[in-house]
Amino acid sequence: MTARSIIAVTCGDPAGIGPEVSLKAAADERLAHCGLVLFGDAAVYRGVAEKLQSGPLPASFQSLDQAIDAARAGERAVIYDMGRMAPEALQPGQVSAATGRASYDYITEAIDAALAGRVDAVATGPIHKEALRDADVPFPGHTEIFASRTQSERACMMLTSGELTCSFVTTHVGYRDVPSLLSVQRIVDVIELSHDAMRRVRGRAPKLLICGLNPHAGENGLFGGGEEEQFIIPAVEEAKRRGIDIVGPLPPDTVFLPARRRSTDCVVCIYHDQGHIPLKTLAFDLAVNTTLGLPIIRTSVDHGTALDIAWQGVADSLSMVEAIALADRFVEDGSGS
Repeated sequence: MTARSIIAVTCGDPAGIGPEVSLKAAADERLAHCGLVLFGDAAVYRGVAEKLQSGPLPASFQSLDQAIDAARAGERAVIYDMGRMAPEALQPGQVSAATGRASYDYITEAIDAALAGRVDAVATGPIHKEALRDADVPFPGHTEIFASRTQSERACMMLTSGELTCSFVTTHVGYRDVPSLLSVQRIVDVIELSHDAMRRVRGRAPKLLICGLNPHAGENGLFGGGEEEQFIIPAVEEAKRRGIDIVGPLPPDTVFLPARRRSTDCVVCIYHDQGHIPLKTLAFDLAVNTTLGLPIIRTSVDHGTALDIAWQGVADSLSMVEAIALADRFVEDGSGS
């Protein structure tokens, strides 16, 4: 690990707000102690900067080695110009296969750089799932891309903020598919990953809660297909045997009450919206997405591409700043994600 964190910042979908929030974060004084390598296209960043009427662009390099060397030598932010997007092929605010492919390439090259130890962490800008699909990318989101590229079998998503932290047993799947993806082992894995991550962040043994899948946590088998009895309760019992402080499954509609939030470090959620809705309601601008269980550090903004305001100079970069800052903290304590 270097004395100064070198963090890869991926552009996200070039047609969205990713380029804008990346540039704004690169200029943010709160990150002045980091070295940021922006993975994307110089032409895209240049176009956004012209729209923003901002100051001069960071220096750009077509060689990753040169970009990283400049960051290590003290440049606050540099652009790794990957040349994936022809400017004439880009329509800000529009979904396209071209931007989906470009965003995927930014991500995979940043992952490879982190796996090789060339950068210390990766902070990702927002991508568009429809654009990925149009580009025939076989993954619905960042978490799945990172897990596959790093060959991580136990990876899971965690969203964290000062108000609430949630981890997820399943992520980008439809509701009807959730029960078929549950197993005792998968739930135990997510509980363990959440416990270990929060222990590093808090510096003590954390307290966890876990939601039920069904209303009223199944009401002793009255609702649902017995998922609580078949999967969640046995997983909780196994986690307790391993010394983890966890309570549940609890009814999802009462897990996030203020009193419980104050006494809980992380809520293990069974599906995507179970945790995303309360967390984004409480801390939309401050929440950070991180992937647990990887051999590298990865954090991300907790918002989408916001195509309706892309390239207009109005996007808030706070979530990106928080994502980079969290990546830097992980690097400093040597914990990984």
